[in-house]
Amino acid sequence: MIAIDTNILVYAHRAESAWHEVARRCLEDLANSPQPWCIPLRCAYEYLSVVTNRRLFDPPTPVPLAIEHIEALRRCPSLSLVGDDAADWSSVARLVGVLPIAGRHAFDAAIAATCLRNGVSELWTADRDFSRFPELRTRNPLLAVNERRRRYRARRPAPGEA
Repeated sequence: MIAIDTNILVYAHRAESAWHEVARRCLEDLANSPQPWCIPLRCAYEYLSVVTNRRLFDPPTPVPLAIEHIEALRRCPSLSLVGDDAADWSSVARLVGVLPIAGRHAFDAAIAATCLRNGVSELWTADRDFSRFPELRTRNPLLAVNERRRRYRARRPAPGEA
């Protein structure tokens, strides 16, 4: 099962995003497929927090419209929303304790634990921080195959190079 991270939801919703069309198509393809997919509830909550935040967007998405976006996805028969379980705490504690994770990355650990408990085979995300959790396979569906291997930082020219 594929899980969708917050950033894919945000990009699919906000038309001014450079990734809007490709993210919208990703969700549309999943919605039209019989393949099961899910949205972790933490990602849905974070999406609501992000798109309605006036510090991030001018104008922010009105709350009823943001909710309707998720409700429209929920009408898809192959989608399920997956939430936390008391068992996730043990997984989060293990992930955080074994890896050098602290601060905001603990929230990502909770999403990863929920995905792992719910049998997610791949998390679609544009957030490289999820690579900290080797048990959870991730993919950025917004990038073409040849772009995935591109370095994120520009290479500094060697001495004497222009």
